[in-house]
Amino acid sequence: AEDFRNLSRTNGQSGIGIGVVANSTANILDVSKGVRAELENIKAGLPDDIKMEVNVDWSVFVAESMKEVVFALIVAMVLVLVVIYAFLGTVRATLIPAVAIPVSLISACIVMAIFGYSINTLTLLGAVLAIGLVVDDAIVVLENIVRRIEHGEAPLLAAVDGSKEIGFAVIATTLVLVAVFLPISYMQGNLGRLFGEFGITIAAAVAFSAFIALTIVPMMCSKLFANGIVRGRVANAVDTAFRWIASHYERILRSVIKRPTAVAGVAAISILVAVFLYGGFPFLYKGIAAEYVPQEDRGMVQIMVTAPEGSSIQYLAGQLAKVEAIAMEEMKNGNALRVLMRGGSSGFGGDASTGRVIIPLADWSSRKESAQQIVQRLRLKTQSIPGVRVIPVLPGSFQRGPGSGPPVRVVIGGPSYDVLQKWRDKVLARAAENRRLTNLDSDYYERKPQINVMVDRDRAADLGVSLTAVGRTLETMIGSRVVTTYQEAGEEYNVILQARDTDRATPSDLNNIYVRSDRSGELIPLSNLVRVEETAGPSELKRFDRLRAITISAGLSKGYSLGEALNYMDQIIHEELPPEAQIRYDGESREFRQSQGALYLTFLLALIIVFLVLAAQFESFRHPAVIIMTVPLAVTGALIGLWITGSTINAFSQIGVVMLIGLAAKNGILIVEFTNQLRDRGEEFLEAVVRASTIRLRPVLMTSLCTVFGALPLLLASGAGAESRRSIGAVVVYGVTFSMLLTLIVVPAVYVLIAKNSHSPEYVAHLIDSLRGKKTAAAAREIEEI
Repeated sequence: AEDFRNLSRTNGQSGIGIGVVANSTANILDVSKGVRAELENIKAGLPDDIKMEVNVDWSVFVAESMKEVVFALIVAMVLVLVVIYAFLGTVRATLIPAVAIPVSLISACIVMAIFGYSINTLTLLGAVLAIGLVVDDAIVVLENIVRRIEHGEAPLLAAVDGSKEIGFAVIATTLVLVAVFLPISYMQGNLGRLFGEFGITIAAAVAFSAFIALTIVPMMCSKLFANGIVRGRVANAVDTAFRWIASHYERILRSVIKRPTAVAGVAAISILVAVFLYGGFPFLYKGIAAEYVPQEDRGMVQIMVTAPEGSSIQYLAGQLAKVEAIAMEEMKNGNALRVLMRGGSSGFGGDASTGRVIIPLADWSSRKESAQQIVQRLRLKTQSIPGVRVIPVLPGSFQRGPGSGPPVRVVIGGPSYDVLQKWRDKVLARAAENRRLTNLDSDYYERKPQINVMVDRDRAADLGVSLTAVGRTLETMIGSRVVTTYQEAGEEYNVILQARDTDRATPSDLNNIYVRSDRSGELIPLSNLVRVEETAGPSELKRFDRLRAITISAGLSKGYSLGEALNYMDQIIHEELPPEAQIRYDGESREFRQSQGALYLTFLLALIIVFLVLAAQFESFRHPAVIIMTVPLAVTGALIGLWITGSTINAFSQIGVVMLIGLAAKNGILIVEFTNQLRDRGEEFLEAVVRASTIRLRPVLMTSLCTVFGALPLLLASGAGAESRRSIGAVVVYGVTFSMLLTLIVVPAVYVLIAKNSHSPEYVAHLIDSLRGKKTAAAAREIEEI
C-alpha cells in the first residue's frame, strides 16, 4: 500500500478536507455564501454514510463584526440626536441638524459607488465616526441663526445673515477635516489599502455636510421658525442652565486672559504629559505599549505542533492525538464548535513533522471567555507534552486563512550560513534572558538527520556493479518505486515495490540489501560497495531580500507589546553583532515598523496641509498658529485615554490621532474666526476675545459632545472586532473631550499672546482703502505698518 503522508480529522473522525480560498479582489461574504449554496447541491447527491459540512468559515468574523459596527452606527445616531435635543430643547430644532445625517451618509455612499468601494467593516466604522461630524456644521449654522432670531431678527433675514456670518467658519472647518482625511486614504502599504476607503468615506460625508449646512439648514430654519421660536419647559430649562454655564465661563475667561503666559504654561505642561506617556522619558516611564494592530478575538484558536526533524508521520499522529484530546475539552465546556486536526502534508505547506489543531470557537455572545483567555489555558495544558513542540496561537488580525506566524520575526542577513549561524546563536542566547519572549526559535537548524551513502567506484567497477544499479536498488528498497499498474473493478491501482518497514528502520539495515552484478549475475552485499556516514544538516536554506538569511522568531507573553520586544531585539543586535550584519523584519514585525513610519509621515503631512489651508483662508500665519495649538492638547487627551483604558498605540489608535488634527482644529476655528469678525466691527481687543469665546461656547460644546457621543459606542464595543474599535474610540472620546475643555481657555489666551496686532484680510483691505484717500504722510506710514 502507498504511504499516507497526511492526517485529517474532525472531532476525532477521519475525513478529507477541501479548502476554498477567495481571490484577493473577491468579497469573502459572497464567496462563503456561494460555497455554502454549492455544498447543499453536492450533499444531495452523496451516499447516506458520507457527511459533508463546513468546518471553518473565516467570513463569520467579518459578518459578525459588520453587525456590531451597524449596531454601533444606530446607537451613535441616537446618542447624537439626544445630545442635540439636550442643548436645543425642542424637537423642531433637533430635526434640522438630524437631516444632515442620512443625507450626508447617502451622499458618501454615492461617492463610494463611483470609486468602486464596498460596504465593509472599515467603511462602516468611518460612517460611525462621521455621524458625530456631519451634524457639526449644521449645528453651528442652526445655533447662529437661532441666536439672531432670539435677538429680534426676522427668521428669513436671520437665516440669510446668520449663514453668511458663520459661512467662513463652516468652509474652513470642512476644508481642514477633508485635508486631514485625504492623506489617510493615500498612505502606502497595507495601511493604505486598509484605510483608503475609510478616509474617502468620511471626507465625502463631511464635504456634503457643509453643503447641507449652508443650503438646507438655513432654508429649514426660515420655514420652521417662520412664526418665531416657541420654547417649552425643557427648552427653557436647558437655556437657563446654559446661561449659567456661559456666565461662569465668561467670568473665568476674563480673569484668565489677563495671564495668558500662565495659560500657555499649562498647555506646555499638557504637551510634556503627552511626551511622558509616549515614552519620551524612558528612565521614568517606558510609555504606552505599541503594536501593529490589537490582538482581536476572531473566533478561532490554533495549536501549532512541531515534532523533531525526521519524525515519521506515525509519531506525529500520536502526538497530535494528545493535543487533540486537550482541545476536545473546549467543546465540553461550550467554548468550541468543533476540533480539527491536520498534520503532515495536509495543506498549509506542512511536512511529516508538523501539524496543527484548529478550534473554531462558539459565538462571541455565547461564551464567557475570550479567545485570548482560551489560548492562555491551552498553553498551560499543552506545555507538558513531551517530545513535541506545542504553541497555541491566535490568527493574525488581517488574515483570512489559517496560517499564522509569531509576531516577532527578525531577519539577519550575512555573507554565509556559517557566519549567520554564529550570529544567530549569540542573539538567541541573549534573547533567552528575557522571559517575556516565548517560544524563541529560528528557521535554520542543523538537525535534519541525513545519511550520506558514498559508493566505492573502483570496487564497484571490479565487481561489475554500475552506479545506476546501486541507485535504483536504494530507491526501491529504502524509498519506493511504482513499477506498473493494474485494473480491478474499473479502478486503476499502482504496483509499488518497497522493503518492509522493519527492514528499513535503521542505517544498519543497509547491510541486508544486495545488488546484482551486471557481469556475473551474482548478488553482492551492498555493504561491500558503499560507506555510510550519518550527519545532520539544515532542512532548507532561505534568503530574504536576496540575502542569505536566518529568521529569529518569538512569541509574546501577556502584557508584553511588540514594540517593546522589537526594541529589545534591536538592542541585542546592536550590542552583539558586527556592523556588516544586515537586519530586516518579516511578518507582523515588518508591518509594525512600516506602519509607524507611514503614520508619522501622514500625521506630519496632515498637520502641514491643515496649517497651509488655514493660512490661505485667514491670509495670516498667526491665526493658524493659534488654531494648531489645539492639536497637541487633543493628542495629550488621546494618550491619556489609551492609558486609562489599557489600550495600545497601534494602527487604529494612530489613525484616530491623525483624525484629531481636524477634530480639534474645529473649535479653534470657531473662536478665532468670530473674534476677528468682532474686532472688524470695532470692538476692543480683549472684549472681542471674551465675547467671541462666550458666544461660541454653545456650538463648541455641542459639536464636541456630538463627536464624543458618536464615538462612544466604539469605546464601549464588544463582540467581534471590538479590540480595534475600542482603540480608535478611546482616542476620539478622550482626545476630543480633553481638547474641548482646554481649548475654551487656551485658544483665547494664545490669541491674546500672538494675535493682538493682527487683523482679518477684510479689515486690512478696508483700512488701506480708507487711508489711501487721505493722501497724508501719516496715512502712508500707517499703510506701511499694516
